[in-house]
Amino acid sequence: MINIKEFIVKRRHFLLLIGLFLIGCGGQDTNVATDISIPVSVEEVKPKPMEEFVTTTGTVNAMEEATLNSETAGYYYLLINKTTGKPFALGDFVKKGREIIRLDNPELENNIKIESQKLNLDISKREYEKQQSLYKKGGVTLRELINSQKAYKDAQYNYDYSLLQLAKLKIIVPFNGVIVELPYYTPGVKISTNMSMAQIMNYSKLYLDINLPGKDLGKMKTGQPVRLMNYSLANDTLNGFITQVSPAINPDTRSFLAYIEIANPKLIMRPGMFVKAEIIVARRDSALVIPKDIILSKRRGKSVFIVERGVARERIISTGLENPDEVEVVQGLKANDRLVVKGFETLRNRSKVKIIR
Repeated sequence: MINIKEFIVKRRHFLLLIGLFLIGCGGQDTNVATDISIPVSVEEVKPKPMEEFVTTTGTVNAMEEATLNSETAGYYYLLINKTTGKPFALGDFVKKGREIIRLDNPELENNIKIESQKLNLDISKREYEKQQSLYKKGGVTLRELINSQKAYKDAQYNYDYSLLQLAKLKIIVPFNGVIVELPYYTPGVKISTNMSMAQIMNYSKLYLDINLPGKDLGKMKTGQPVRLMNYSLANDTLNGFITQVSPAINPDTRSFLAYIEIANPKLIMRPGMFVKAEIIVARRDSALVIPKDIILSKRRGKSVFIVERGVARERIISTGLENPDEVEVVQGLKANDRLVVKGFETLRNRSKVKIIR
């Protein structure tokens, strides 16, 4: 017969031993380092210059642009570019005041009678000067002097008006620039009024109008420097600056408008190009800078891991300036700390680590 009391006592001793064994195997402090070493890559934290910038995109436009239309009818003639020895063509640089196209209109020139207008002006001028001399000597009345002055002024107005009419037969470049459009017309064909003759652009300076999120309004100021890159010109970065910032936010898009002026002296960037702009809103000459993508967000705040004597140490950090790739650490790290940049995802405080390249 089994003694029931003895059986119960032995069972209790057995269960107690099992419990003590389980506590000894699985109840250790989770912060105690294990025997498994987690492979990680590290970089030493070094001070370096740091910029905070706002990134945006847009299409650049020429600072000066003009479409030249015919102001009168006439027969079309494209003139010779003295620099190339050929008729003006797309891409030619032209200076302000250069005539590139002439319209021939004999009927208009005949009606203007420019030579007759010039002779009338010369006669009226001499008559007025003569009347001034006689008036001083008492030879003519004040009315006669005023009449001669009026005749001279009318002749001057008529002559100037005639010159303006003749000028409509010439297509003149209004500023230094490049021919970007030049519609083809057969030489000698008759052109009507208000037809497109050419388009000129000066893109040694460009401008970019951008829409930025309303949250960035407080960061934007006129004069802030801007870096601009085009995706097809990877090695060329142009410099610009903010020229205007709208104080109002669009209620539909929750954004505001700003303008950037871009220096393009070598004409590297062309109007119509799509560009990326980095507006620099703050800068430090020396700061502890770390990659943004290694920061872990926890209830206690932002944290990273460093390595000390083969063990990972968690550090709670405070940050300052930031951009899309990097962030400034103002508290929680010091220069030369070995920062874990790869393999941090599975780390815990005091985990054993093995540094790999």
